[in-house]
Amino acid sequence: MAAICVFCASSRTLEQRWLDLAADTGAELARRGHTLVSGGGCVGMMGAVADGARAAGGQTVGVIPQALVDLEVADLAADELLVTDGMASRKTLMIEKSDAFIALPGGLGTLDELFEVWTTATLAMHAKPVVLIDADGFYRPLLDWLGTLADRHFLKPAGLDLLLVAPTVPAALTLLESHLT
Repeated sequence: MAAICVFCASSRTLEQRWLDLAADTGAELARRGHTLVSGGGCVGMMGAVADGARAAGGQTVGVIPQALVDLEVADLAADELLVTDGMASRKTLMIEKSDAFIALPGGLGTLDELFEVWTTATLAMHAKPVVLIDADGFYRPLLDWLGTLADRHFLKPAGLDLLLVAPTVPAALTLLESHLT
């Protein structure tokens, strides 16, 4: 099956529902036979998605910069833990190692990763599907704003169409799987 990268929050202060969403995502990836690629952290949603995948028998690949390893937040239980020299090389390696991408709710780091893979897709640097899980309308304000970019010709409609959106984990994975080449 595919190696699917999941972008999500690593905050330690999240509501339990977001941690549960991440764990469910990891478990569903594993049940469908996919390998999880993550940011290599063991905290917040990032830790929960990896734990969920492993609990359901899935394989996990973590990609983490040395600076975060030094802070003792690395997912040492990952089947494969790749350590990079910085955040930019981390994103590059995550893109190289993945066949598709899912963005769960998150903050600046999640948005940075999402926009990186989406931008490179709009530039035809890869043809890997990018799916945003809009759980509980988390991303609705962002999606509304992105629509105005297309309306104002700052973003081509075809570029907007490359960002796939689903409300639930099963719907996101079904959508993603239908776009894998």
